[in-house]
Amino acid sequence: MSLTVRQFLEAGRVVLELDVFQGGEHLDRAVPEPAINRPGLALAGFLRYFAHRRIQVIGLAELTYLKGLSPEERVARIRAFFEAEIPCLVFARSIRPVREIRQMAREFRVPILRSQLITGRFVQLAAVLIEDLTAPRQRYQGTMVDIMGIGVIIEGPPGVGKSETALGLVARGHSLVADDLVELRRSSLGEVFGTASDITRFHMEIRGLGIIHVPSLYGVTSVRREKRLDMIVRLERALGPEEEERTGLDQGSRDVLGVPIPFFRIPVVAGRDISLIVEAAALNFRLRQLGHDAAKELDQRIMERLGAERIRSGD
Repeated sequence: MSLTVRQFLEAGRVVLELDVFQGGEHLDRAVPEPAINRPGLALAGFLRYFAHRRIQVIGLAELTYLKGLSPEERVARIRAFFEAEIPCLVFARSIRPVREIRQMAREFRVPILRSQLITGRFVQLAAVLIEDLTAPRQRYQGTMVDIMGIGVIIEGPPGVGKSETALGLVARGHSLVADDLVELRRSSLGEVFGTASDITRFHMEIRGLGIIHVPSLYGVTSVRREKRLDMIVRLERALGPEEEERTGLDQGSRDVLGVPIPFFRIPVVAGRDISLIVEAAALNFRLRQLGHDAAKELDQRIMERLGAERIRSGD
């Protein structure tokens, strides 16, 4: 995902304590390489490996170094710095830029931002913010819940009972993440996280009842703002016997943002407690992660018994 200085500023106004010092008319400049760089070596004159395509951050150390140069040398270093076509410049600790930097920024149309944070803290938080802003994203039709630490999306055709199943899980003590539409993003570690849109967060639509606010009914522990996606469960009406998975040996997967996510189908039949089955599927998935696979263990026992019977029969 591309990033502009304006997007970085708007996302970081609060968490990074950012504001515009100069060049507000140039905020639509692109950040070709979404990352943070402290240009100490570049200001010292070594530009061979200068990461000029990143957001540049100047702290007290860089400013003190520049002030220690002669006026002529300072102007030369700053000009070479701006000629590299940096996207924007951020001063930490609410530092006021020196006059030469203000002049060069106007000449090269580079916006200058300021943060009240100390430099190290700013760099840490800005890196996390940029990762979130540029992470691959996708909207997914379904309802997401947290079942004892397992992030589960419940999908299926309209009217199959996705929200009702999620509500049953919430009543059992689990947590709602998003209803009807899940906002997904992939982290730099290759994990997929889901959340709700700001407008519908913590609300559910239940057919015949309407809109409910989940934490008002079930308490603040009944909702989660974000959860890693571990598995997808699809509810389907009246699967044929030939379509149903009876043993659990064949586990499918669904590609989500380039990450394979375990995928299960559950037939919806009158009289079945679907929320209980989804809960059992999530807990069984956790057991598999811990190395305990009931289906494989049973299959192995059957094969061992058949082998023993063949030996006794002399085959």
